[in-house]
Amino acid sequence: MIFDTHTHYDNPQFDEDRRQLLNSLQQNNIEAIVNIGASIESCKNTLHLTAHYPFIYGSIGIHPSNTAELTDESFLWLSSAAKENKIVAIGEIGLDYHRNEPEPELQKYWFIRQLNLARESNLPIVIHSRDAAKDTLDIMKTEEAHEMGGIIHCFSYGPELAKEYLKMGFYLGIGGVLTFNNGKKLKEVVKNTPIERIVLETDCPYLAPEPHRGKRNTSLNLPYVINAISQIKGLPQKEVIAITTQNAKKIYRL
Repeated sequence: MIFDTHTHYDNPQFDEDRRQLLNSLQQNNIEAIVNIGASIESCKNTLHLTAHYPFIYGSIGIHPSNTAELTDESFLWLSSAAKENKIVAIGEIGLDYHRNEPEPELQKYWFIRQLNLARESNLPIVIHSRDAAKDTLDIMKTEEAHEMGGIIHCFSYGPELAKEYLKMGFYLGIGGVLTFNNGKKLKEVVKNTPIERIVLETDCPYLAPEPHRGKRNTSLNLPYVINAISQIKGLPQKEVIAITTQNAKKIYRL
């Protein structure tokens, strides 16, 4: 069965049919999902989802674009939430310079503090990095992030940077972008990455694969990604599913 390593089912786009959709996942070959925190509110929502659905696990963290909301007080709450039973990672954390908000120095400060939280909590990390390749890698090397391990979510850089992260022991999160006509760079990365270091993700409700690009994404769209990986790697789809699920369980220690 399929393991979706990165979802945002607490997003308002799911408000109308969340329960119905989540209840349908296991009937459609989705074994487990991890709901990913991106703000204090979404972390609280993630805890709620993990408490109500046996197959949902959670990751606690503040997306770099939301780090301006963090204070010492809210970080203390985050540290406490990380100890909850079904929290399996710290994330998504990292750097996002696409809009340069908040300022990079603030993003870096909270990125490092959340890396330290992962180390203290003995949890892997889920990394978000957009238009911030060098700074992200430099901080992860300085802070010895390889000790925690984890996933480079929605990997969007080239083959050379992929090699750097693979050498550090990280896994690459691969989703709908792989099916895009302009996804040639990611196709090359997947071709050169061992299947044992790839995990499936949707980032739903975002980044729906072709032929649903631009629409709301769900875990039910992962077969399109699996098919793309199967074709690139020359592997049966069943093998892609089995290995990526095994990888996800290894990372999240399930």
